[in-house]
Amino acid sequence: MIPSGGTECFWQFAHQTGYFYFSYEVQRTLGMSHNRHIVATAHTPQGFIIGTSQDVRGQINFSTQETGFYQLCLKNQQNHFGSVQVYLNFGVFYDGPEMDHKQNERKQLNDTLDAIEESTRKVQNNVFHMWRYYTFARMRKMADFFLLQSNYNYVNWWSTAQSLVIVLSGILQLYFLKRLFNVPTTDTKKPRC
Repeated sequence: MIPSGGTECFWQFAHQTGYFYFSYEVQRTLGMSHNRHIVATAHTPQGFIIGTSQDVRGQINFSTQETGFYQLCLKNQQNHFGSVQVYLNFGVFYDGPEMDHKQNERKQLNDTLDAIEESTRKVQNNVFHMWRYYTFARMRKMADFFLLQSNYNYVNWWSTAQSLVIVLSGILQLYFLKRLFNVPTTDTKKPRC
C-alpha cells in the first residue's frame, strides 16, 4: 500500500553481469480519488536514474552495469486523496556462469555431461521466464478482480439508494394524495359546504 502523496522504495542486490526486471500494476485504489497512475523509477547503486515508468502498469528492464544494491521507488504523487495497492514483481537473473579453464577441460573430457548440463540450464532459464510471465498474468488477473469487485459494490450501492428513493417518493405521493382528498368536518360530523 502506498499512501496518498507517498513514496515506497525497495532495494535489490545485483552483480555486474545480470539482467534486472521490474514490473508493477496498480491493483486498486482506496479513498476518495480513483486515479490509478503512479510513477516508478529504478536507480543505480550510485543513485542515478536508469528507467522511469508512469502508468497504471509497467515494466523496467535493464542489464546491470555495476555490482551493488539497485533502488526501486514507487511514488503516489498524482493521487492526493487515496492510497493505492500495487502488485510488484522484480529480481535479477543471469544467463549463466562464464566458462573458466576447468570447465573447458571437463567439456573436452565428457561432452555428454556438458550437453546435458547445457540443456538443463536452458530448460531452467525457460522455466524461469515462464514463471515471470505467469506472475505478470496473475498480476493482471488480480487487477481485474479488484475492478470487478469495485464495480459490483458501486452497482449495489446505487441500486439500494435508488430503491430507497422510489419507496420514499411513493410514500410521499400517497401522503399528499390523502391530504388532497381529506375533507375537514364540523363538530357535528357533517362535511362543510
